[in-house]
Amino acid sequence: MKENTKRLIILGSIFIAVFVIWTLLIQKIDVQPLGANGTNIGFATVNSWFHKLTGVHMELYNITDWLGLVPIFICMLFGVGGFVQLIKRSSLLKVDCDIIILGIYYIVVIFGYLFFEMIPINYRPVLIEGFLEASYPSSTTLLVLCVMPTLSEQINRRAKNATVKSIVKVFAICFSVFMVLGRLISGVHWFTDIVGSIILSSGLFCIYKAVVLFCNKEKNK
Repeated sequence: MKENTKRLIILGSIFIAVFVIWTLLIQKIDVQPLGANGTNIGFATVNSWFHKLTGVHMELYNITDWLGLVPIFICMLFGVGGFVQLIKRSSLLKVDCDIIILGIYYIVVIFGYLFFEMIPINYRPVLIEGFLEASYPSSTTLLVLCVMPTLSEQINRRAKNATVKSIVKVFAICFSVFMVLGRLISGVHWFTDIVGSIILSSGLFCIYKAVVLFCNKEKNK
């Protein structure tokens, strides 16, 4: 378990470092005013080519936008679970450590979302209801890829029924793939926005998983 923890920390750190480099490159390489209202975008040739290839599908955008409430609902469920434990056990220190870590993890994800909303790297290729919105990284993709793996991981640890574990795992994978492809094909994000979200969410989840493994190891001593 110790080796797994170290491996996940290293892997997560690499993903985070790659995300930082990717973000810097987006602001430096092939920057052209090809976005909505003439906004600048990095990797403009690749991004504009992919955007023309997929086109814009607002129906798909709306579907994935509403389905973005699913990971939020999952966050709320775990939050309620943690709150119930807090009430029953009358102490924050007695709440399961993985639930506390999960709450901190979700807060970090929300902070990352708010950070890039306040400091836009790229703007969307299309106007949303007449407004120009920040596009990088894709917040919906980031939320889905950060939350859905934790759903599978938590159920795998807590559920006793193997069938339930398998169903949740398949659901989490299928839902995540649909959402990522949906946001990519809908045309409301640049290709690099989706890539950035995948890299960042991978790094955050690896570090979360490493901390949970370490916590469980200490608890079992």
